[in-house]
Amino acid sequence: MSIRGWNRAARPATGMAATVTTALAAVAAAVLLLAPRALPAAGPAPGTAAPPALATVPAQSARSAGSAAYDGVVEAVRQTVIAAQVSGAVVQLDARAGDRVKAGQVLLRLDARAADQGAVASEAQVRAARAAQEVAEKEVARQRQLAADRFISAAALDRAEAEYKAAAAQAAALLAQAGAARTQTGFYVVRAPYAGVVSEVPVALGDMALPGRPLVTLYDPAVLRVSAAVPQSAAATVGDGRGVRVELPSAAVAAAGPGAGAQRLHTPARVQQLPAADAATHTVTLRADLAPASAGLAGLAPGQFARLWLPAAAAPAGGAVPSPWVPVQAVVRRAEMTGLYVLDAAGRPLLRQVRLGRSDGQQVEVLAGLSSGERVATDPQAAARLTLAQK
Repeated sequence: MSIRGWNRAARPATGMAATVTTALAAVAAAVLLLAPRALPAAGPAPGTAAPPALATVPAQSARSAGSAAYDGVVEAVRQTVIAAQVSGAVVQLDARAGDRVKAGQVLLRLDARAADQGAVASEAQVRAARAAQEVAEKEVARQRQLAADRFISAAALDRAEAEYKAAAAQAAALLAQAGAARTQTGFYVVRAPYAGVVSEVPVALGDMALPGRPLVTLYDPAVLRVSAAVPQSAAATVGDGRGVRVELPSAAVAAAGPGAGAQRLHTPARVQQLPAADAATHTVTLRADLAPASAGLAGLAPGQFARLWLPAAAAPAGGAVPSPWVPVQAVVRRAEMTGLYVLDAAGRPLLRQVRLGRSDGQQVEVLAGLSSGERVATDPQAAARLTLAQK
């Protein structure tokens, strides 16, 4: 075979090989397209950091053991109900409930026109009596001169001296009566006996004041105390009262800001136990005087709710499970709701409503809604963001 003939025979084989090669390339491309691709590992977006872990603490219950609380009420050591001593219409009323007054400040005035006229009449009678006394004094001086010259008898001199003494006594009596009239006119002006706060004014302008009718109620806010009825068994072991603490929810809530702690415990300046016991309830009254310089007592008023916490020796033995304690910064306050972010079984923070009790330093007691050992988020804002991110 010549070279030209061989080339003609080889050409068809070369075209077939090219066709096979092209088909294999197409199949490989299809396999690559249909094969699953490896996904990149999940991670934070470029320029962003991973969210920090949520800080939590377990609820502890060891702090509340060995104490007992008894409901009480805030009282004013100095509280006065000012009543009328005389009758008269209220013509001036300067006192309003909630006003702070100074000692001697005028609270109200009664109609004293009749009393003023009586005082003027008494003073006029005093002047008349003094004039009669002067005449009697001059008369007795003349009678003594005549008796010395033996122009009158001793009986006439005695009568002159008796008339002088009677005139002097009459003048003294009228003088005292005028003083009483002036004193009575002062009853128509009601003044504050000491500096304090007006808590109640049960009368209005134009009302008729009668003797014994209350006009103004005044108390001294600097001297307050908490009074509570406790069982005799608990009061018998209080001793000198060093371990007694006072809880004032009203004052603590007024002073607390958003996210702040609830109640705080105060140490009383003095604890007094009344010597008499109630025959029906068999309880005795404990009075805990609040120190005037104690912080957090602003806005405290008589009649507000309070608690007395007695020491461990005075706590009744009942085997009750103590309440858990959590950090103050973990408390969430939203309008009327007080809650905590508590971790569930899956470790997710869920907002739960609770009822708080007393607080001691940076710890607050949870009376209801939480069990000992449950984990609570110490950063409510971070827990809220994590809860929204999980939805």
